[in-house]
Amino acid sequence: MRRILRTSKSVTGAAVALLALGTWLPASAEQFRQLGAYQGHYSLVPTTFLSPEVAADYGITRGRDRALLNVSIIDPDAGPVRAEVTGTVRDLLGIVQPLEFEEILEGDAVYYLATVKHADQEVLRFAIDVRTPDGASHLLTFQQKTYWDDR
Repeated sequence: MRRILRTSKSVTGAAVALLALGTWLPASAEQFRQLGAYQGHYSLVPTTFLSPEVAADYGITRGRDRALLNVSIIDPDAGPVRAEVTGTVRDLLGIVQPLEFEEILEGDAVYYLATVKHADQEVLRFAIDVRTPDGASHLLTFQQKTYWDDR
């Protein structure tokens, strides 16, 4: 897992942080699961939602067949925390893609980004392994239908 450390909050960082929190997305776009004492928040959005500048700043390839997975681990009492995050995504044919997460450290924010290639109207099943700061292992699973976006 590659780490990106930013020493100050930037405009592009703020845009990705907003993406992480789902503040500009419909309420159903950002979800979470309880992981012991922590919450695992996740969202999957088309990479075309990002401006070309933000995508370039984070090394994200934009395309109608690509989505950005954002995972944040939250301690309800202390805020975002660092964790070990790995995982895979499987399509309905059983083809598995490993997820290559990048840890983003920016001010108090901590989030994990991975891109996923997909077909139009494809259902993807995600299995995210999370080792929380207390050393416990958790499996965060969900599925989501993806669409091509031609922005």
